[in-house]
Amino acid sequence: MIRKIRIFLEMIKIEHTLFVLPFAYIGTILGAVTENGALPTWAQCGWILLAMVGARSAAMGLNRVIDKAIDARNPRTANRAIPAGLLKSAEVLVFIVISFVLLFWAASQLNSLAVKLMPIAVFMTVFYSYTKRFTWACHLFLGLTLGLAPLGGWVAVTGTISLPAIVLYLSVACWTAGFDIIYACQDMEFDRKEKLHSIPARFGIAGGLRFARFLHLLTFAGFAALIALTDLSWWYLAGIVVAGALLVYEHRIVSPNDLSKLNKAFFTMNSVLSMVMFAFTFVDLVLVRAW
Repeated sequence: MIRKIRIFLEMIKIEHTLFVLPFAYIGTILGAVTENGALPTWAQCGWILLAMVGARSAAMGLNRVIDKAIDARNPRTANRAIPAGLLKSAEVLVFIVISFVLLFWAASQLNSLAVKLMPIAVFMTVFYSYTKRFTWACHLFLGLTLGLAPLGGWVAVTGTISLPAIVLYLSVACWTAGFDIIYACQDMEFDRKEKLHSIPARFGIAGGLRFARFLHLLTFAGFAALIALTDLSWWYLAGIVVAGALLVYEHRIVSPNDLSKLNKAFFTMNSVLSMVMFAFTFVDLVLVRAW
């Protein structure tokens, strides 16, 4: 049983939750302070955590089931749980259903708008896994899907969607799409061979990296715009300066001729960036105000 649990956790890359969970809580805290003038309750934070776990687990499980044949042909992914025979598709489908039930249960404990918007989240988690079969804009769909994390946090505590929430959503969507393009560079040749669609497969690695840089410029601009749209102050500004430096570093360590540090750019730098953004936002909205 313990071995099986470890396989499921590895399948959904539980450690990658550090990418989006901090942004979910940025949306939670920023939404509560901006719209309600108060911090979210511990109960709200707990239900949001469960919703995030359910949504992300379902999304990763669906991706693994939908892409199992492609993963089996790709040397980089052939050792994943389903193509390697460690998990059966039926087992993963049961896991997906349980994850969606967890998502619905958590959303129902928050507010009616969170429940009403849940079908959109479910549709996006299913749809984005198919997009690389017909469009090189698949990275953008992934960004729009993962960007639902901060938007969901905002909706969970406010029951509304306002302009700052949309700006935060699109900023995180651009950030996610940008680093997904960088990650896809390693599969360019395989994608072309299999007639799969991606920005690196369509425009080459150099073109893909330029596209990613553009998206990350939009990310930085969106984060900066939140200062004018909310009560965020110079602590948050310091955070986005650090985040901007991390993005610059991320792009400096990968190039069309050297992808050897791609995993560092993808895993390490993006995890650090999201935690930095959360830490400075938390200091700005919670600690400074408490003092």
